[in-house]
Amino acid sequence: MQRKQPIQRLNHYSKWKYIVLITTLVILLLSAIPTWYGEDAAVQITNKDGQIPSIVQLQNTLTDQGIIVKRIEQKGDKTIVILQDEAQQAAAKNVLATVIDEDQKGTTLALSLAPAAPAWLQNMGFEPIKLGLDLRGGVQFLLDVDVNQVYQAQRNELADSLKQELRDERIRSVRFQKEGSDSLVVRLPSEEASHAAREFIHKNYPTWQVSNGDDFDLKLTLKETEKVAVRNLTVQQNLQTMRSRIEELGITEALVQRQGENRIRIELPGVQDPAAAKNVIGATASLAFYAVKEQGTGSTMEVPDENGRPVRVGRKPVLSGDHIVDARASLGEMGMAEVNIVLDSSGGKIMSEFSRHNVGKPMATSYNEYGRNSKGETTQSNKIISVATIQSQLGSRFRITGSGSLQESQELALLLRAGSLTAPVTIVEERTIGPTLGAENIQNGFAALGLGLGLTLLFMAVWYRRLGWVANIALVGNMVMLFGLLALIPGAVLTLPGIAGLVLTVGMAVDTNVLIFERIKDKQKEGRTLAQAIDRGFSSAFGTIFDANFTTMITAVVLYTIGNGPIQGFALTLGLGLLTSMFTGIFASRAIINLVWGRDSRHDVRI
Repeated sequence: MQRKQPIQRLNHYSKWKYIVLITTLVILLLSAIPTWYGEDAAVQITNKDGQIPSIVQLQNTLTDQGIIVKRIEQKGDKTIVILQDEAQQAAAKNVLATVIDEDQKGTTLALSLAPAAPAWLQNMGFEPIKLGLDLRGGVQFLLDVDVNQVYQAQRNELADSLKQELRDERIRSVRFQKEGSDSLVVRLPSEEASHAAREFIHKNYPTWQVSNGDDFDLKLTLKETEKVAVRNLTVQQNLQTMRSRIEELGITEALVQRQGENRIRIELPGVQDPAAAKNVIGATASLAFYAVKEQGTGSTMEVPDENGRPVRVGRKPVLSGDHIVDARASLGEMGMAEVNIVLDSSGGKIMSEFSRHNVGKPMATSYNEYGRNSKGETTQSNKIISVATIQSQLGSRFRITGSGSLQESQELALLLRAGSLTAPVTIVEERTIGPTLGAENIQNGFAALGLGLGLTLLFMAVWYRRLGWVANIALVGNMVMLFGLLALIPGAVLTLPGIAGLVLTVGMAVDTNVLIFERIKDKQKEGRTLAQAIDRGFSSAFGTIFDANFTTMITAVVLYTIGNGPIQGFALTLGLGLLTSMFTGIFASRAIINLVWGRDSRHDVRI
């Protein structure tokens, strides 16, 4: 007995597919809604010690100064003061600073933005899309990291160690000649000395390439692989330091990322005081503590004090600023500004050991910073800000004086808290975009998007009639899903080029439907029923649609990978737009068409 073949149902979707479609649309719609409400200007108060300020006190203080408060929220150790007028944000922070002790450990004030969406949406975890610098306004810095200083530091450390080793071997008349930033020529008196130096370098400094020079000389060059590794590590450490400094400034939602081999790009959306940000971000201040030496007592160097008088100190610091974990400015007993230093455990042990053996002897505090001269060369400024006699054994907590006024001491403390840079940085480019220009960019960008979307909807409705309305529903759903995805993805930022990517997505989404509808028309002309034409039209168009979108996706991925800033913003919206247009153009459109015309067996039907 012959088995009956199951009858294949044309244009049929299982229930689970409709459930997936509806669930996806609802979730992304909810994710997109907060963007419609936008964000309110706010001031965020953070106290890690849990001492939350009184809401009534904050409300009354701001109201007395004519600042309108929309609401005040408390979330854990954070208190967020949400304002009615964005123009009053900086003034509100200044007023709050008068009633909140920022010098208290763990307390910070920060300018921020709070979602204006209803609380029930926020409780579900949905937030508005983050806007980029060109849409919100703010400041952008491009920093150059001078890795040559790191190479020179490694070269100098090698020279000092090699000099000490040869001295221990009783080898004299050794001279060192520096070449560039990563090469050193060691002029040795004999073959024995040359052999001893070579063995020491191979054993202790395998990252340096040793080659023969004239006579018994050795030329030492940092290996290329090591230079790349040092450069990457240096830039990465500077990135982390920059992020810490920006947190100390009280700026949220900043973008700090590497650009090229040795540059860092920083975007500070919404910053209203670019001068203060520039002073802290571009600074490379650090402290170091030296033993004061007499002439002829070992390896020494002279560093001028604030009056230009030379102070002789040891060439190697007792302790560098890398061990500083906290620094606070205050007024001392005599009314002079001072900086209270807290060291990490290893730094505390070093300072304790040094001070225990040097009670009654002077210790100098050195202040270092880097800059760039008129020729574009990196210059170093080093001065002694204080020389104090060690009265007793010091630990991980002590204070220094001589850092200037209270304001200068506070700036120094901020830099020390944020960390010392491993290599000097200089600002090579600065761009400022005002909030008014950012608002104009938003208005013009979305006006272009609305115009393109409106004309496309009109064309599809007129040209493809009832199928055109299906395409329009899918296109609107596509835009909703795209906005929802942008809001859901962590770190996604909408920029002006990103809006251009949205406009391009409109055309690509419609292109998907155009291909499908034209294939359906072709199948009808071959004499098939409408249901058969729909089934064959979607099947035959899928390959072409997939190939076109896949090749464009490759371009979007490449742009996002090697690009930066605006290019990444465009690539992100383009790539996400490709995914949503495939989903709505094929899956959502097919679902609607299946329900309405999926079983229509008529011929020559125009829809």
